[in-house]
Amino acid sequence: FCGVEGQGYVHQPEATPSTSTAPGLDTGASSVPSEGGGQSSKGKYYIHTFGCQMNAADSERMAGCLEAEGYSNVTDPDAADVLIYNTCSIRDHAEKKVYSYIGKQAKRKRQQPDLKLVVAGCVGQQEGEALLRRVPELDLVMGPQHANRINHLLDDVDLGSQVCATEEVYIEEDISRPRRESNVTAWVNVIYGCNEHCTYCVVPTTRGSEQSRTPEMIKREITACAEAGYKEITLLGQNIDAYGRDLPGVASDASGRRAWTFTDLLRYIHDVDGIERIRFATSHPRYFSKRLIKACYELPKVCEHFHIPVQAGNNRVLKEMKRGYTHERYRKIIDDIRTLMPDAAISTDFIVGFPGEEEYEFEQTLQLAQDIQFDNCMTAAYSPRPNTPAALWENQVADLVKQDRLNRLNDLVRECATSRSQRYLDRIEEVLVEGENPRHPEQVKARTRQNRIVFFDGDAKQLTGKLVNVHVKKTQAYSLFGELV
Repeated sequence: FCGVEGQGYVHQPEATPSTSTAPGLDTGASSVPSEGGGQSSKGKYYIHTFGCQMNAADSERMAGCLEAEGYSNVTDPDAADVLIYNTCSIRDHAEKKVYSYIGKQAKRKRQQPDLKLVVAGCVGQQEGEALLRRVPELDLVMGPQHANRINHLLDDVDLGSQVCATEEVYIEEDISRPRRESNVTAWVNVIYGCNEHCTYCVVPTTRGSEQSRTPEMIKREITACAEAGYKEITLLGQNIDAYGRDLPGVASDASGRRAWTFTDLLRYIHDVDGIERIRFATSHPRYFSKRLIKACYELPKVCEHFHIPVQAGNNRVLKEMKRGYTHERYRKIIDDIRTLMPDAAISTDFIVGFPGEEEYEFEQTLQLAQDIQFDNCMTAAYSPRPNTPAALWENQVADLVKQDRLNRLNDLVRECATSRSQRYLDRIEEVLVEGENPRHPEQVKARTRQNRIVFFDGDAKQLTGKLVNVHVKKTQAYSLFGELV
């Protein structure tokens, strides 16, 4: 998985077992894969994706719009007529890496004036017209809320304009289908934006206010995925538990709840024929209710994996972050999950070195990680971001201190992950085969319900998309190895 909340984490295709407990320290990237890259009436495009699952899903939507207009995809950026950088601004390092890519292509644009350069995503939204002034070779700067309008925005570019599309808009349903990277698993957006305004986070600025899709449109997309042969869906939202609070109506049971909550959505979409597994990300502890936990326990397609960012283990730090819960409340959520689903996998996000964090407060984060024993953690040192309150505070923690704390936390969470993986040893696990292991073509890559990657010998052409049983023979911190039963 990749986290989609807080300081952000990078999209790194999982062809091999992960060796890092802190993917937030680097920026991965992916391009939408080629379907031949042949000639078309509109030209060729290339999308370079930085960041989280939300960005990857946005890239799929942009690719679907472009191909519906007659563009074809290529895997070589230097062969593209339209070059799109779908960017991440969640941490300073990720943003700087984007600028290095843009600078290289700006030089190419001076030699090839017909090349269209596009910056989409969170850097585009954050910088807007200032980015056009900084890099005048750019043709289009656009925020993530305009992903399904990229074809129309490029039409405006063709008229000779530099275009900046960063205004907040109501996100309309796509007419064209996303061009999905996988043939087995699909991402389905259920809510866009975030209303939380955590003091470290750029998401409300770059992705706007919460906008829930209607249950009917979500189910229609999932049904289309099933008809196309997809076996697993992951429901996406920056704050997915907040689903429905912007939709009209109240529940008919006199409970006072909204007409639609995320729990109601799970029950509504669960019966789509052909879909074998359902996942979701990312959850906010403030809204993770017992009612939701009960639904996950009762609905057999919902996988026993929960990504619930805690960010810190000290209540004062959590209050300064404006997270809206205490570490005691967080621990209770995990206890409630494990009471009903003892084998459930729990993953989380941590930020170390938040402004004003004292050593003893950080040690409480270590204690929480030790007590809960997470299956996986996304960790990052605090990075001041534009338009966030915490970036302006004077009590910033020194970089050397932040790095030391990050190293200590990473050592601990890797120990926990290693220990958690060992429970699978010698077990028979049902896994969904996602495809070939690129580093070892004789192997396939699959995934357990608890989101552990499993490698085993097998023919990818025959097994991809199938649920099979594997006898686990070896465990590592973030992956398993076994034999087909």
